[in-house]
Amino acid sequence: MVIDMENMAKQRIAGLRKLMKEAGIDYYIVPTADFHGSEYVGGYFKMRSFLSGFTGSAGTLVVSEREACLWTDGRYFTQAQAQLEGSGIVLYRMGEEGVPDIWEYLEKNAGKRQIIGFDGQVMDAEFGKKLEQRYQLSYEKDVAAPLWQDRPPLSATAVWTLSAERCGMSVAEKLKAVREKMEEQGAAHLLISKLDDIMWLYNIRANDVDCNPVALSYTLVSKDSAVLFIQSRALTDETAGYFAQNHITVKEYSSLGAYLESCEIKGRIWYSGKDVNYFLYKCIEKRGELIDRENPTELLKAVKTPEELESIRKYYLLDSVVLTKFLFWVKENAGREPMDELGLARRLDRMRSEIDGFLDLSFETISAYKSNAAMAHYSANGEHSAKITADGFYLVDSGGQYMGATTDVTRTIALGSITDEMRLHFTKVACAMLRLADTKFLYGCTGRNLDIIAREPLWQCGLDYKHGTGHGIGYVLNVHEGPHSLRWQYKPESRETVLEEGMIVSDEPGMYVQGSHGIRTENIVEVVKEQKNEYGQFMGFRHLTYVPIDLDAIDIGSMEPSDIERLNAYHKAVREKLSPYFEGEELERLKNVTRAV
Repeated sequence: MVIDMENMAKQRIAGLRKLMKEAGIDYYIVPTADFHGSEYVGGYFKMRSFLSGFTGSAGTLVVSEREACLWTDGRYFTQAQAQLEGSGIVLYRMGEEGVPDIWEYLEKNAGKRQIIGFDGQVMDAEFGKKLEQRYQLSYEKDVAAPLWQDRPPLSATAVWTLSAERCGMSVAEKLKAVREKMEEQGAAHLLISKLDDIMWLYNIRANDVDCNPVALSYTLVSKDSAVLFIQSRALTDETAGYFAQNHITVKEYSSLGAYLESCEIKGRIWYSGKDVNYFLYKCIEKRGELIDRENPTELLKAVKTPEELESIRKYYLLDSVVLTKFLFWVKENAGREPMDELGLARRLDRMRSEIDGFLDLSFETISAYKSNAAMAHYSANGEHSAKITADGFYLVDSGGQYMGATTDVTRTIALGSITDEMRLHFTKVACAMLRLADTKFLYGCTGRNLDIIAREPLWQCGLDYKHGTGHGIGYVLNVHEGPHSLRWQYKPESRETVLEEGMIVSDEPGMYVQGSHGIRTENIVEVVKEQKNEYGQFMGFRHLTYVPIDLDAIDIGSMEPSDIERLNAYHKAVREKLSPYFEGEELERLKNVTRAV
């Protein structure tokens, strides 16, 4: 089967080269994106996976007559290496020393007279504008499309609504807040293509992307109008009435380009170059002065309303109960009865689905045993699902979409004997998560100011993990949400966002040793205000996740007294929060696994 996939990738790359030659294209770029710059995409948009055979959610393929190359980040190095083996595609590990990025690669290899091709609808305007300064571009056609004969259709699932009471803000209130931001920037129009921003603005949801409750759509907001471009087949009479009631004009999804070409536009147009695709950018470029900056909806969406926070806290507790019971079962039965990664994922998914208000998973459950967990975004399937025994580490990263929250949590547990190195790594990761969650900081800090707090226990041992420490999370929306994040590296092009009260963010340090083990301990925390004094407003975090940390894998000797205090304090809170949901032997077990050490 692996050989077939290798040959398939070779054949598809060869077919693409033929089409490139016919179109006069020297380099063809295939990003992982839909028309909206989404992180996760529907089946129709998985062209990069189709061509290369690499199935990770992040990566960019570049093909020339001479070679084919794929860039991906540290979450997927191991997976990409395995899936690209024998395909002839060269793997470029993003962020590694000496590894050029795509721009640097093109500068070195592509001449200024050569033509760079890509589908303009899936390339973000920001990168497209950079390319056009140096190269001739071919962007108006999806050149690779003829190769994908059985390509899935565009998804068009039914749109549904969330009440203003559940969201804490009505559509009118949200539009008012957005228009105030537009006025501050002197913008007459705002073009939004980012799907979760549109869902937030209009209090709507759908299921056009697996695990992401969004509808393929665009919107153009002006001082006195709001136009939504969405597939008419996704609407019911009820949702059509809802849009009319909220004074939202609805037009067909595919008509946006023509609309932008023909409608009367006066004044400055605000758009986000990292989200709006290059094709749309070229449509608005000639219509007036442009403002390229982050959508105002990004920050408004990230700060949850009191109503949203109340619901989030409720569902995170219920979600924690389910995961704790699942981990109890795995620890008790590993080695006693047959189990594998995929079977455990399905078991947890079933348990989570029994929570009242469950809608869907928030992402495909990562159920990884031993060395498979060294791939940060490993996915077990029918062909690859390791048998689990009473030995080593098991990692599970999972979450749910509920009618009132989006959850995300990771735990690693020891199922039997582990090495001293594994125990040290586990302990340092646990200390890292708890230190960050316990930190106090002055208002004005961004995630880059705080990321080092989590990494410090690992850096002191000469260790690190190749992913960010934290990301924002949506409300019945995408499990990864900006604009805030926790990352240590300074990059001039990266936007930084002050952490505000009401934001929620993941706290997920890890440790990965290829061929051996992977560890990640992830809690979700809420940004809260602490005391205010002559030095300013102090901020902090409050746990939303209450799941025990496996004491069987803790090395007390490698912990500082303050780390032990944090672990005991966290476990005391877990015991108090979860005890009402446990009884009998399970309750005794809960008390034991959260005992003071």
